[in-house]
Amino acid sequence: MIIDFKKMNGLVPAIIQDVTTKNVLMLGFMNETAYQKTMETQKVTFWSRTRQCLWTKGETSGNYLNLVDIKVDCDNDTLLVSVQPDGPTCHKGTATCWGEDNEYNPILFLSELQDFINQRYREMPEESYTTSLFKKGTNRMAQKLGEEALETIIEATAGTNEKLIYETSDMLYHLIVLLTSKGLRIEEVAKELMKRHHPAWDKARRAAKSKREID
Repeated sequence: MIIDFKKMNGLVPAIIQDVTTKNVLMLGFMNETAYQKTMETQKVTFWSRTRQCLWTKGETSGNYLNLVDIKVDCDNDTLLVSVQPDGPTCHKGTATCWGEDNEYNPILFLSELQDFINQRYREMPEESYTTSLFKKGTNRMAQKLGEEALETIIEATAGTNEKLIYETSDMLYHLIVLLTSKGLRIEEVAKELMKRHHPAWDKARRAAKSKREID
């Protein structure tokens, strides 16, 4: 990886991002020495422009930024640093330097689950329930999805919210398995929903329906 430290008198901006939540935590600056120390210790180290010295985030508070990955941008002069933070990032005690919460959005787990099911589809490990579904074929996977959908309906009409969430989770899982068997991903369903959410989509749908009725 080539980093151009010359453009800003030996410094490059380092954008710190939580690898799990994908939230931006802070912005710091690194010189070449800070970068090398970060790589060696796996703890993010910056160059303090006010104190004119190196400082490892967390060396006094214990709230270290544990290095996961570093990427450089297209101009080779800005870093994106993925980390796992040990506690709040800001010196004021907040999770980010913008005073925002650093919470994981659970909806992101659907992509993680999709990746996991894709891996199951590639490797087909024995004694895996997901593998057994793939081996039974599309008809059985579709049937199983229908069963889970029916159980979801039953809980929605005559059950509890807790059981409704449980059955809905089963239904979503089996839907992702079926999509995977067809070479699709759950994100493609999200894209379709995004398209339908756009006001222009409803106008186009209505226009197409009117044309069919005329024809």
